[in-house]
Amino acid sequence: MINDVITPEFDEDGRPLRRIRSFVRRQGRLTKGQQHALDELWPINGIEYNAEPMDFQQVFGREAPLVLEIGFGMGASLVEMAKANPHQNFLGIEVHAPGVGACLASAEEAGVTNLRVMCHDAVEVLEKMIPDNSLRLAQLFFPDPWHKARHNKRRIVQIPFAELILRKLKLGGVFHMATDWENYAEHMLEVMQSIPGYVNQSPAGNYAPRPDSRPLTKFEQRGHRLGHGVWDLLFERIK
Repeated sequence: MINDVITPEFDEDGRPLRRIRSFVRRQGRLTKGQQHALDELWPINGIEYNAEPMDFQQVFGREAPLVLEIGFGMGASLVEMAKANPHQNFLGIEVHAPGVGACLASAEEAGVTNLRVMCHDAVEVLEKMIPDNSLRLAQLFFPDPWHKARHNKRRIVQIPFAELILRKLKLGGVFHMATDWENYAEHMLEVMQSIPGYVNQSPAGNYAPRPDSRPLTKFEQRGHRLGHGVWDLLFERIK
């Protein structure tokens, strides 16, 4: 696995360009199990970044509706969804190697064969490797809220990002977001409502009940016990 999750960019004078990133890459230690999964399973189910559009029929060995999850953490819910929906293909993107290793190991243990993973900046993957009109569903669950006002610009859900997702969705495809920060939920709603081509699937025109397709995580269960809220947003591409 190539361990560089960001492709360096330079100006015409060869000076490195700075881009606002929505993530800080944590250098966590790999467990023996995670390292073993990366060594043994990445060559089978991992995809290297190469700035060329993917042929998903070749990647998965079949044609099937494609679900993309951005920032899958340790991969538990992603593996659960892939196992529960064998008729769909799943692609997960995560920048933290321990999470990638954990996801690969969990998928192997669960007998999941319809899941592939990447370890790279999701924006670059979307721009260069995901063909337009190819996704049935894009998922972004509990992204970093960057809750300090001076850091709000680092939130991944901004108008350019939501427009990028829109291009990658098939007509009728859905962008599903979830957050446990109410201020970020309000920001997401404002961004999504400003973009022609999306329609909110919430009957109330704001937030939707958690669909059964999104597993309830242990973190979320703990939050519910403590009285914390979670907000789901589902927006469909209509044009």
